[in-house]
Amino acid sequence: MIFRLAKSNRNCNLNYFNMKSDISALRNEYSKSTLSDSELSSDPFVQFDQWFKEAINSDQIEPNAMIVGTVDQYDQPTQRTVLLKDYGKEGFVFYTNYKSRKGTQLENNPKINLLFPWYHLQRQVIISGTVTKVSKEDSESYFHSRPRGSQLSAFVSNQSEEIPSRKEIESRLQKAEEDFKDKEIPLPDNWGGYLVTPSSFEFWQGRENRLHDRFFFERENEHWKISRLAP
Repeated sequence: MIFRLAKSNRNCNLNYFNMKSDISALRNEYSKSTLSDSELSSDPFVQFDQWFKEAINSDQIEPNAMIVGTVDQYDQPTQRTVLLKDYGKEGFVFYTNYKSRKGTQLENNPKINLLFPWYHLQRQVIISGTVTKVSKEDSESYFHSRPRGSQLSAFVSNQSEEIPSRKEIESRLQKAEEDFKDKEIPLPDNWGGYLVTPSSFEFWQGRENRLHDRFFFERENEHWKISRLAP
């Protein structure tokens, strides 16, 4: 029995290393576009707007999906995917439960990182900055623009809390559907939006042979310092 177990483990290890070898062979060349100094806008918000519209008009799935990075009380970075819901010269807006894991972390440390992974366009944008809560009026307006099912889900889910089973959350949903039948669903006390005010942007365009184009914008007072970074 001991011999068989050891042999089985050895085979598992061999399969693992074979799998690693297969992954290492995965490779795509990036040749869809370029980003030159002359093409780059001097305003990172304008550049983002241009790329975002191109992402919307492409085959990119969920072009407004962004990976949101925060830091916990142990200085451990954590990430999750969230949907961008508004943007402009003031910054970038998303909505969540303020008592969720990310909400609690942002309450303790308002620094944040956003990553837009537009794989289909062989592009990514990284934005770093700080957050502030949007007004209750703005949160309420957006909340009531959501599908009713999404409103109910936000009302019954204390996001990130431990629950005994899916049945528990489904029971809460059923009760809420009954309680609010033919009624407006109120904005939950702990639900709302964050405005991300950027301190830096990085625009990354994939290029052949991994010689990618990378431009870094860093805020200096009321201006943006632009640097080209090595790929």
